[in-house]
Amino acid sequence: MYVVRTGGWLVGLAALLAAVATVSAGVGPVAIPPREVLSVVLSALPGLSTDAPGAHQTIILRVRLPRVALAAVVGFALAAAGTVMQGFFRNPMADPSIVGVSSGAAVGAVAVIVTGVSLPFGLGLPAAAFAGALCAAFGVYVIASEGGRTPVATLLLAGVAVQTLLGAVVSFALVHAGRGIREAVFWLMGHLHGSTWGKVHLVAAVAVPLILLLLPFTRDLNALLLGEADAQSVGVDVERTRKLLLAVASVITAAAVAVAGVIGFVGLIVPHVMRLLVGPDHRILLPTSALAGAAFLVAADAVARAGAAELPVGIVTAAVGAPFFLYLLRNREVPTA
Repeated sequence: MYVVRTGGWLVGLAALLAAVATVSAGVGPVAIPPREVLSVVLSALPGLSTDAPGAHQTIILRVRLPRVALAAVVGFALAAAGTVMQGFFRNPMADPSIVGVSSGAAVGAVAVIVTGVSLPFGLGLPAAAFAGALCAAFGVYVIASEGGRTPVATLLLAGVAVQTLLGAVVSFALVHAGRGIREAVFWLMGHLHGSTWGKVHLVAAVAVPLILLLLPFTRDLNALLLGEADAQSVGVDVERTRKLLLAVASVITAAAVAVAGVIGFVGLIVPHVMRLLVGPDHRILLPTSALAGAAFLVAADAVARAGAAELPVGIVTAAVGAPFFLYLLRNREVPTA
């Protein structure tokens, strides 16, 4: 029954993602019908062709598909990491950046933008953001750990404190940003502008294997929901599992934030909504949330590109996510204590 139910949800969400991606690839200054988008995409397969104009083929295959793919893989990563963090902290208010990952990435990215420093090997801004994210997460873990143990409450408070401190660092850098302030603010809002297949491969190479690595630990996540004592009673090595979950979720989030900036609410709202739909069992919740997150961010990016002037996608996710979360809170779908 579990396998059939999970398979049904995954097939349905995969179909939704494909439909949203097809529509999104046609959105922009040059509107292209979904049927033509599908024709162009299929023409990339051996033995198939299309009668779509050459300009449309170039727009879809070289400009919009990389962006749609990047939105999908970033949404996939953020929603999966958010699911793990909510299970880890046993709190649906938790999000992927709760241990300072996004704030650390922001410091790294803004530092490169403001100073104009060129990193070796052509690594650039994404590498600085990725390094900053991991340093922040590791710093929070070190601060919260004591005697080989990492209390969840201490980890949460340390994360809040470090986020606040790094936020102050970013604000200080912005004050002295000069001409780079527009680029820095644009990055901080979350964006998918300038998407390339290289960025897609970079995030996918990190996020997909790590999410697959998490799947065997979904039973342990279920056990952690019962509390530390109950989890230990069923054979879960609580400290080891916590370290692994925290490290993997932080790396996944760092990879997503490094290429797309700070995109909020995907890792907060999507897992919570899917929990209402499929239940709290992480064996189903983790993969379904990942696919739903991909579809959500692809749709949000389409909305960001639909107007006369393109918006950072982080504005759209916040505009949709915040009111929806307040609605859930108002109707007591989210625990308040």
